[in-house]
Amino acid sequence: MEPQSQNLKTTPSLTLGRFHISEDYGFLLPNPLKELPDHYRPWMEIANRLPHLIESHQLRAQVNEMPLLNCQFLTGYREQRLAHLVLTFITMGYVWQDGEAQPKQVLPRTLALPLVEVSRNLGLPPILLHADLVLANWATRNPGRPLEIRNLDPIVLFPGGESLRGFILVTVLVEKAAVPGIKALVQAVNALWLPSPDSLLQALQQLRLSIQDITRALGQMHDYVDPDIFYTAIRIFFSGWKNNPAMPAGLLYEGVSKEPLNYSGASAAQSTVLHAFDEFLGVRHSEDSADFLHRMRDYMPPSHRAFVEEIHCAPSLRDHILSSGNSQLLTAYNQCVEALAALRSYHLAMVTKYLITAAPKAKVRRTSHLPGPPQALEERGTGGTAVVRFLKSVRDKTLEAVLSQSG
Repeated sequence: MEPQSQNLKTTPSLTLGRFHISEDYGFLLPNPLKELPDHYRPWMEIANRLPHLIESHQLRAQVNEMPLLNCQFLTGYREQRLAHLVLTFITMGYVWQDGEAQPKQVLPRTLALPLVEVSRNLGLPPILLHADLVLANWATRNPGRPLEIRNLDPIVLFPGGESLRGFILVTVLVEKAAVPGIKALVQAVNALWLPSPDSLLQALQQLRLSIQDITRALGQMHDYVDPDIFYTAIRIFFSGWKNNPAMPAGLLYEGVSKEPLNYSGASAAQSTVLHAFDEFLGVRHSEDSADFLHRMRDYMPPSHRAFVEEIHCAPSLRDHILSSGNSQLLTAYNQCVEALAALRSYHLAMVTKYLITAAPKAKVRRTSHLPGPPQALEERGTGGTAVVRFLKSVRDKTLEAVLSQSG
């Protein structure tokens, strides 16, 4: 009996807590703060009026009058995440207030210095991220009630009204739908180490259900987000200054660097969920797609990036299934891969509706008081990829991971 108990002690064990991932909320920041200490009131006053300030073209003047505030009074992780959320929203509004034709090439020091300082503290780039726009940008109206759209509000907004609210909150619900899948992934990795075929089979079945729930949650986008408003009014504020013809040199962060810096805009590719699922299932993307996806990991909170690396270093699920000869495991694995490919097909159809189909309509109908659609990004995602080609490639490569029954 003695060697067995020693063996149990030395078996590695993967946990979510080690990577600051919530058992209840997954990669979402649990219960984000809505207010910063009083010292930072000048930031919050601008953030709370951001849609109006952008629409009335007053934001740049307000930012130029903003005092330079020291980040030393930010205490704790959630205050730092709120500061990053607020400062990056103000930054995107400042750069794109007058549209793609007149972006601001220089970020004033009163905004650039605290943004870069809080970014360094968090290990994040100084630009709006999925981690800001979605993961840290939600609050419940009634904490006792379930997470659903009618019980949620974003903390900071751009112009875009109900459609922007819907876009952010549906994406919050997509992240929430992924939580059982993330837990299943942890269970499965631990089952590979033991090994425990029953636990592994159960985890794979749960992972498939979670991927299907993610697809269903994503479907709410059609109910809450108007494609024309998304394309013409919202999308520009997610645009970055890397591989963007509208800002070929990048953005100069005054007082930080003498040269302009280049960063990609907020993108669904910055969500840790599918990176973790791909690593676990052994999905291998084409060189171009893999390069882009790996670059997007630099835009994740460092602990989430470390979680993906941990999955990458775990025993190979595919090798285990092939060597086990267990047909139940093989079937369950293939169902996960097929569900993931179906999710990617669904996402591709949605991107086609919201970007490609909306583009020609936007040229005909322009809204006067908003910056207007980013022409330079017409065929590209906000992360800077040729979006349809990229999404088709990742979907097709996912399907290639299906294992043949003969092994």
